[in-house]
Amino acid sequence: MKISDKTVNKLRKNIAGYTFMLPLIIGVSVFSFWPIISSLIYSFHKYDGFMTYEYIGFRNYVDLFKHDIDGLGKVLSNTFIFAAGSVILSLSLSYLLALSVSKQSKGVYAIRVLFYIPCVIPGVVMAAMWADLLAENGAFNSIFTSLGLPKFAFLDSPETSMITLFITGLWGLGGGMILWLAAFNNIPRTMYEAAEIDGAKSFTKFVKITIPMTTPTIFYNMITGVIGSLQYNGTLMLAPNSGRGYENSIYFISVKIYRDAFIRMKFGYASAAAWILFVIIGVLVIIMFRTSKWVFYGEE
Repeated sequence: MKISDKTVNKLRKNIAGYTFMLPLIIGVSVFSFWPIISSLIYSFHKYDGFMTYEYIGFRNYVDLFKHDIDGLGKVLSNTFIFAAGSVILSLSLSYLLALSVSKQSKGVYAIRVLFYIPCVIPGVVMAAMWADLLAENGAFNSIFTSLGLPKFAFLDSPETSMITLFITGLWGLGGGMILWLAAFNNIPRTMYEAAEIDGAKSFTKFVKITIPMTTPTIFYNMITGVIGSLQYNGTLMLAPNSGRGYENSIYFISVKIYRDAFIRMKFGYASAAAWILFVIIGVLVIIMFRTSKWVFYGEE
């Protein structure tokens, strides 16, 4: 098939742009698209990463729902509870934090920096730090015993492990704070001035102006929060019992995928679980978009 002169000229004109895009295209293809396709293929095979590679159809999916030794229902239940709790807490508290530091006052910029600093600490370092702080003889329990208080179980008890994860997750509130501050700054000051002229009080302005005008950011943070929390596997470096917690109290599906793939060497089985997680996330995101009529985009 002959390529038209117009197409050739267009390619020559944009050759520099395509050249600069080439590393990104190769990187995305090799490290994103190909692993996605491979995992889908593996999910229909019995594959141990080395010698065994046998097509078994949907058996991995059937085994996950019927014969999984970990109990997929328990794993998914833990994941949903953690996702709901962490998203609600992080959104609401980071929003309130941003409101508290949104006013121009002496030292407010230093306070913002202090709240944001934890967000730049690498995840591995953060996990190691929390593991040391929350240990039975760690810093927190040392403080409790010095005050005459009993030691707290933290991650060493199934009753307190999930709550402990919620609390440690608040360490990164500064990242959400930055997004909220940007959203607050995009609200026209004239809207508040007009409301003040009409006699509106602070609470009325907050409910009628601030919240509606920041709904796009609320929606964005909800989407990213749900996606991120459903894929959370930080307990691998933090929690006892190989990241599952005692009595599997904080055993999440991403941790299960890791264990099935790299400990049990059942790559096909783990790929099937990963695609189940993908479908769950996709369905939840579609539902959130379908029910997003409450989001105000300004042009409406």
